[in-house]
Amino acid sequence: MKIAVVGTGYVGLVTGTCFADSGNEVTCIDINEEKIAMLRRGEIPIYEPGLSELVIRNAEAERLHFTTDLPSAVKPAKLVYLAVGTPPADDGAADLSALWAVVASIAPHLADDAIVVTKSTVPVGTNAEINRRLQELTGRECDVASNPEFLKEGAAIDDFMKPDRVVVGVRRQEVADVLQELYSPFLRTEHPFLVMSPESAELTKYVANAMLSTKISFINEMANLCERVGGDINDVRRGIGHDARIGFAFLFPGVGYGGSCFPKDVRALANVAVRHDVEPRILEAVDEVNRKQKNVLQVKIENHFAGDLAGKTFAVWGLAFKPRTDDIREAPALVLVDRLLELGAKVQVHDPEAMENVQREYGDRLTYCKRPQEALDGADALAIMTEWSEFRNLDFADVKARLKQPIIFDGRNLYDPADMQAAGFTYYSIGRVPVGADLLAGKS
Repeated sequence: MKIAVVGTGYVGLVTGTCFADSGNEVTCIDINEEKIAMLRRGEIPIYEPGLSELVIRNAEAERLHFTTDLPSAVKPAKLVYLAVGTPPADDGAADLSALWAVVASIAPHLADDAIVVTKSTVPVGTNAEINRRLQELTGRECDVASNPEFLKEGAAIDDFMKPDRVVVGVRRQEVADVLQELYSPFLRTEHPFLVMSPESAELTKYVANAMLSTKISFINEMANLCERVGGDINDVRRGIGHDARIGFAFLFPGVGYGGSCFPKDVRALANVAVRHDVEPRILEAVDEVNRKQKNVLQVKIENHFAGDLAGKTFAVWGLAFKPRTDDIREAPALVLVDRLLELGAKVQVHDPEAMENVQREYGDRLTYCKRPQEALDGADALAIMTEWSEFRNLDFADVKARLKQPIIFDGRNLYDPADMQAAGFTYYSIGRVPVGADLLAGKS
């Protein structure tokens, strides 16, 4: 099947590459000439495990192509996927300006039997508006389907190749049949192909992310309560997670969620609700709890040092919003870094993948360390913001020797408090009673 994918961002590149890997002829289109040139050289502009190898293999097999020439890619395509960005506007609504520009651009070149498929995350009603605009621009009825993505950064290839479900929103069964044929190589283990209206499909993406965000904000709020009353959030999490109605997924306390999806999708869904006279009280609370949670570790740091951070040095491990990605959009680590700099502290940072992206934003205001151990040298404390696997098993004697003071602020609960106490650390985590804090707090 000939497929055109408009947009070579995270979603578009993964989508196009995985479709090519299942035997389709795919052309990915972007207006950014530099990015297309990079992709043609086999250079990947994002970090996603396994993606580089797939791109190179399918490009060499001439199943995957990259171009800035939209007409040449769209004209022969049976399926035209729209995978452009829909960033948040000032009011939280999705900014669809790039999408509308693409719709106008593809209209003159669509084959009579082409199916336009929206992969971008868009508010309910977008499918109908694309249909209306294409009919106006082409003078005929065009098939427009919704096919939301459910890709986790760091595991996107597996998520695409082995989906737990595929959701499509269509107005004709014939369109669903084409999409089911396209996805059949990925659904051989009987995971469902769910057909619904475009409006339901558009909502499904937002509602899924809002639900997951709600679980994160809820467990974080309960973690903060545990600290006040002397409970341990890990015990509480185990106590509720074995209830099959609740489960363990997304019930790990921390310093809040970030990334390109959860924050903007919660706000966008709330915006849709408001515009349709539904008060989004839960969605607004989820967003507010998460915003405050990003400040939790900095409050612990300021309290420990009695508000005097000027001239002190802090090591920060983890800058990406989650492990296995270089994405720093709305990353909790950057909220902490900004506050430390504001209070006159020096910051030494390490992240396995996100350092280049951070350096583009912060320049020489930070010290960038190739190895996590280097960030510890001479630091007054260590703050852990992203749960990269390489941070989990440490030589604590070496950590202690490198730090000026044996103090760790753990925003991801990587270590056992009893082990930290035995190793002689003052240890702050999320939703658990601090260890050794009474010995040093306010005395540094």
